[in-house]
Amino acid sequence: MCILALAACGPTLQPLTPRGPVPASVDIRDPETAPVPAATPAMAAAAARADAEYFDEKPLMVPVADVAPSALRDSYNSARSGGRAHRALDIPARRGTPVLAAVDGTILSLRQNTLGGTTLYLVDADRRFVYYYAHLDRYADRISAGVEVRQGQIVGFVGTSGNAPRNFPHLHFQALRVDPRRRDWWNGSPVDIRAHFQIAGRERAL
Repeated sequence: MCILALAACGPTLQPLTPRGPVPASVDIRDPETAPVPAATPAMAAAAARADAEYFDEKPLMVPVADVAPSALRDSYNSARSGGRAHRALDIPARRGTPVLAAVDGTILSLRQNTLGGTTLYLVDADRRFVYYYAHLDRYADRISAGVEVRQGQIVGFVGTSGNAPRNFPHLHFQALRVDPRRRDWWNGSPVDIRAHFQIAGRERAL
């Protein structure tokens, strides 16, 4: 599932206002017209170091119940139909397995689309990353846009909605970096976060 596919449901979503000051290096203009420079190797390396520091301070939980970080398999660069790259993590589990909030944060949107099926977007408390959950069987009770969630809280259940093979229930999980210069946060740059999971998936009692 490519991030380009997410744009199909994007126009009805709302801009995401970052918390905290915008870095001084950012040219604050209309986010829809301000150019976004291409990342250089040095910029990519600096971003990777910053990500590692961030996730060391705020460890990610595997977003599927009873799955350990060591069980995650690399599918970030796997090929997909139409010449697409996956740019996400597939986490296999039995249909109906609880899907969890990987971090403390806020539900941004619940959406249906052809590729992802039943999906949701969750932004972390610092509004640094948006997490995209796809192929859900259904949402958990009381989950809706604007609801704040805690790490480990059930947000949905593993399924095969969208274009997922019916014999392969799994969670498609993708991290998108929030860029304060852009309003279309659903098209943020995907980030390979598999190495940053430190906590096994476990349900949080409400």
